[in-house]
Amino acid sequence: MRLDLKSLLELGRREIVAVAAFFGIALALLGFAEITDEVTEGEGEARWFDEGLLLALRTSDPSDPIGPRWFEETVAEITALGGFGVLALVTLLVIGYLLLQQKWTTAAMVLVATLGGTAISEGLKVGFSRPRPDLVAHVVDVTSMSFPSGHAMLSAVTYLTIGALLARTQDTVRERGYVLGAAILLTLLIGLSRIYLGVHWPTDVLAGWCLGAAWALACWIVATLLMRERAA
Repeated sequence: MRLDLKSLLELGRREIVAVAAFFGIALALLGFAEITDEVTEGEGEARWFDEGLLLALRTSDPSDPIGPRWFEETVAEITALGGFGVLALVTLLVIGYLLLQQKWTTAAMVLVATLGGTAISEGLKVGFSRPRPDLVAHVVDVTSMSFPSGHAMLSAVTYLTIGALLARTQDTVRERGYVLGAAILLTLLIGLSRIYLGVHWPTDVLAGWCLGAAWALACWIVATLLMRERAA
């Protein structure tokens, strides 16, 4: 009887987590759709929000971000954590570790999540072809289109996926919360750094976060289902 009750509680917990994950995906996609609608209009609240926040992060000189020089350099270092090279290296190291543990399904899902997220991000950039901000000077060099933010989206995909995998190995709720919280914090800092450096409109970053979180959650659900089926 005790075993049956324990099994029912575990099943209930899994159902709650699954429902929450699907709700999170729907909410993130809705947010992305709303931002996209505002951005494509080109005027109104989105433009006011974008320009107002970018200018608020500058002194009277549009080429000079607020804060001391060391802070600007620190933000530039943080934004590098969301660059393609760093994310690719982190992904390869994680996949290598998973392969050593013979966790083939998990390694494959990490690869699919990152490659798929990159393809989605680059495809949308080409599709929307939104120019980078010209309202303020760019602190770092950029070449691609602006919407959605690749740094925001791909850091969400990579770090949230890795955070979710690491959280599964922790024994307590506090430890799992810390791991996921660290992944979320890193994702937020990278996105905010793109706005501070003047290389993205704020709505670019918001859209990247929404889409990246939705894709990471979808990949996590698929990976969980595959691992349960294999275990069964």
